[in-house]
Amino acid sequence: MMQWEKLLAVDRLKAGKSTAFSVESSRTEFEIDYDRIIFSAPFRNLQDKTQVFPLPEHDFVHTRLTHSLEVSSVGRSLGKAVGDFLIDKYPNLSQHGISASDIGAIVSAAALTHDIGNPPFGHAGEDAISDFFKFHPFGQVWKNLVGDAEWQDLCQFEGNAQGFRMLLSKAAGLKLSPATVAAFTKYPRPSLVDQRDKSRRSQKKYGFFANQKEEYAELATTLGIPSIADDCYLRHPLAFLVEAADDICYSIIDLEDGCTLGLLQLEEAVSLLAPILGDQFKPEKLNTYPSQSQKLGILRAMSIRQLVLECVEVFKEKEAEILAGNFDRSLTDIIPSAAALATISAVSVKKIYRSKPVLEKEAAGFQVLEGLLQVFAKALYHRFYKQEHFSGQDKSILRLLPETFPMEGWGENINPYPLLRSLIDFVSGMTDKHALSLYRRVKGISLPGA
Repeated sequence: MMQWEKLLAVDRLKAGKSTAFSVESSRTEFEIDYDRIIFSAPFRNLQDKTQVFPLPEHDFVHTRLTHSLEVSSVGRSLGKAVGDFLIDKYPNLSQHGISASDIGAIVSAAALTHDIGNPPFGHAGEDAISDFFKFHPFGQVWKNLVGDAEWQDLCQFEGNAQGFRMLLSKAAGLKLSPATVAAFTKYPRPSLVDQRDKSRRSQKKYGFFANQKEEYAELATTLGIPSIADDCYLRHPLAFLVEAADDICYSIIDLEDGCTLGLLQLEEAVSLLAPILGDQFKPEKLNTYPSQSQKLGILRAMSIRQLVLECVEVFKEKEAEILAGNFDRSLTDIIPSAAALATISAVSVKKIYRSKPVLEKEAAGFQVLEGLLQVFAKALYHRFYKQEHFSGQDKSILRLLPETFPMEGWGENINPYPLLRSLIDFVSGMTDKHALSLYRRVKGISLPGA
């Protein structure tokens, strides 16, 4: 049975004090987490990473940055409401310096980072990186040089695990509290496991790479999160709220963006959102707003508010089961509006996610990321593992890597997995525009300054 006092503990303070308050009287440790994320380079890069749609010239649609900010806002509402319930149910939390606002701050900070490990070009970018190692000759050449679990990581790129790596990276310098990192980790297992319980939502994907199993084990020990199998763990309870915030936002806001871009009509969007609102939906009042954007805006706000209320009630109902590890489903799958969300999802897949602009963006993403990985992986392989083929072109390509890239200590009989992880860090951390620009230059499609 997990205990909230331990799940919410902070270890950044000196002398191991278990309190949410920092030495700065104006900010708690969890608020410091949020501020560090906001000012970090990986978070800023989200402003030019695709959420769903290629960025049009005139109509506003969401980027990963605006999406993450909105998920964080919804996460704060969820966390604060659940926090009020927890403080009332467990009065000793107040004695440990924990308030409802602190719980809201944890969920908000974790939600802010939920997409921080995603590569350029959305989910197509994840598939492109995976496919490079599974199918491309200069991806395949590394297979016999790494371990089985490491190869599974490479062939199944996962943005959640990349995000965990970035949150703990010394280069990022975030040094977040354990509670925030654990709340971020929706899938607390490695990629290669002997067996997994497919009925558990938290085991659907993986959340940390093979070389970070010990780091997650240490995090779990610190917070009192039990394992359910070798290297597989229960979720931190607040991860359910982070997941719900994301589910709510992309369901409702992708629909709004699709309508803004003309992929579905306003009347259809209204008919999809009305079941969520129930008796709150007043067509005559909606028609008093003159523009489509105003109508969509009010429907979006009311729908999100209703979904937040429903998710909070379900969490409160299931809280004891969550602590015991007996509940492991998405909150949005069991709320009263679950059927309405499922209908929205089905329509979104058909009319939005498979629309021509989205499919064209995905096709471009495959081409760009495969091309970048090819030239850099080939040059690295020739430099360290096939030196007789190391060419002038390879030398030139490697000079384009960051100054901090680890270019020493590799060669025959040395496992290149950390080297490949650094290459993936470089490529997946790019913005869409940076990736496209670099691809054109290394392929000779365009020249600097041209």
